[in-house]
Amino acid sequence: MADKMEAEEGASSSEDAGTSQPAADTGAAPAQTGRLLIFNMLVEKFLKGLVEAGSYQRFARCYRKFYKIQPEITRSIYDQFVSQLHASINAEIQDIKDEGNLEALLESLDKLEREAGDRSEPQWRPSGIPEEDLCSHLVPYLLQQREYLRKLLKEKQQENAGLAVSVLAKREKIEMMRREIEKRQKAWQDLGQSQRELVLSLQGSGDTM
Repeated sequence: MADKMEAEEGASSSEDAGTSQPAADTGAAPAQTGRLLIFNMLVEKFLKGLVEAGSYQRFARCYRKFYKIQPEITRSIYDQFVSQLHASINAEIQDIKDEGNLEALLESLDKLEREAGDRSEPQWRPSGIPEEDLCSHLVPYLLQQREYLRKLLKEKQQENAGLAVSVLAKREKIEMMRREIEKRQKAWQDLGQSQRELVLSLQGSGDTM
């Protein structure tokens, strides 16, 4: 009886690859390329290895007594277990991909690779010395900022020079207006003095008569 069970278990284990895997989705799925395709292939390979590690033969040995009584039900339970395990793991992996926006990140890496094209020049890589890496990135930025500040300072100096010329011209205009006012004030004072002298002279001549 035991030898017969082992033979049946061996025959069943040879069918695991064809019967224990869940049916493939027949819906039209978008074509996958690059890193996302590689990632999905690795996931499928992992799931396949996981299912093979938990073969029906090992499952039957763990439930030997039940297998001897109901081998067909044992097989059905195993198939359901593998199918649910496969679906559960896929769902967890999909949740991780959604939470980390993994598909978009992998596609962005593919896009960067495509944009790089056939560049032969070496790309920047960390040197392993944080201070040097920081300086290599910070110094060009600081030089750029310095050049920007110099340009801004030159523009402000030119603007201030124009304002100084404008202020000087207004001051000169104000000074000219002040002199004109003083000149007119003096003319009015001289005119008033002449009028007073004329009135006094007329009054003196009237008294002598």
